[in-house]
Amino acid sequence: MVVEKLAGGDRRSIGLADEVAKEIAADQSLFDEVFAAISCDDPVLRMRAADAAEKASRRFPERLAPHKDALLGELAEIDQPEVRWHVAQMLPRLHLNPPENARAAAILKGFLQDKSTIVRVSALEALAALAVADDELEAEVSRLLARALQSGTPAEKARARKLLKASDARRR
Repeated sequence: MVVEKLAGGDRRSIGLADEVAKEIAADQSLFDEVFAAISCDDPVLRMRAADAAEKASRRFPERLAPHKDALLGELAEIDQPEVRWHVAQMLPRLHLNPPENARAAAILKGFLQDKSTIVRVSALEALAALAVADDELEAEVSRLLARALQSGTPAEKARARKLLKASDARRR
């Protein structure tokens, strides 16, 4: 069972998540098996499953389609930072209709309140990606990025500068 490769150790290590990501990328059933582990009770397994699924979905975003409801629902409620930042990275890879896009944006705006800088930076980046196809959201994201430039951590300020520059380039 591929999920067993993700078990053991502690949250300071990704274990075999990179290997598992390669293994599951081209196989929907293996991907589904690992994705299901994101909801398990073990925080180490949950973290590594989210990491492997996110990495596999970079190359094959279509693997996420059967899991859209989970990403917009129960997984967004998990308060573990390592899961949240991977959920934030996966949300823009989904094909979303306008109400789903609004739901994803609401989830990500909630993540901006997280104590983890990595979660907040991932949420800013994901919001910027969602805003590309949504003019109303784009205006709001521009305000959020400006706020991050003013009062964010160094990582948030750096990402906000990069995202604002990309947004300006797209508008030209």
